[in-house]
Amino acid sequence: MAEKEKKEKKKKKDAEASGKKKEKGRKKKDEQAAAERPLRTPQSRLLKRYHEEAIPAMMKEFNWDNPYQVPRVEKVVVSMGVGEGARDIKVLEAAMRDLSIITGQMPIMTKARTSQASYKIRAGMPIGTMVTIRGNRMYEFLDKLFNLALPRVRDFQGLNPNSMDGTGNFTFGIREQLVFPEIDYDEIDRVRGMDITITTTSENDLHALALLRELGCPFRTIGAT
Repeated sequence: MAEKEKKEKKKKKDAEASGKKKEKGRKKKDEQAAAERPLRTPQSRLLKRYHEEAIPAMMKEFNWDNPYQVPRVEKVVVSMGVGEGARDIKVLEAAMRDLSIITGQMPIMTKARTSQASYKIRAGMPIGTMVTIRGNRMYEFLDKLFNLALPRVRDFQGLNPNSMDGTGNFTFGIREQLVFPEIDYDEIDRVRGMDITITTTSENDLHALALLRELGCPFRTIGAT
């Protein structure tokens, strides 16, 4: 009888040890999986504003019943023309570095489509750089552009709303990359300008302008020069 009890106790003890071992192994696997899982990027402040403020405001303004009628920003294209890049690749590499710092995304090199004898440019020569931003990173860039970069432009009075292209896309230029806080004056080789195109899903300028205003785009006031 005593021997039987000893066997049962031993069996019970072994079962508990096995259970603890399995639990420990399970925890280790969960920790490893959590470490390998990519970190989720928090939602942009501007994207949150679009959902919580822009959509309800535009539905009320234009008497829309469906939130899917509200246009959205589809993509942002930032480009730099670097004519010297055809003769000096280092100039083009510096421009690409500046653009990657500003947008947080690696840009691509743009090449001449046709030859221009007056500018000594042949087809296929590198003449600039550009980057297309979408999704959460796009909203992060627009938030920085509207609230930090543009107010730092010298004598800034607002963007010209007449720069719309008639199909809901807005293009404007910036003369200096130094307006972006990430760019250090001591680390650039020269001052460069850039063109920024904001593409929306709107089919007309009226709705696109209303969308950009709701997102905080600083347009020039009526009567300002």
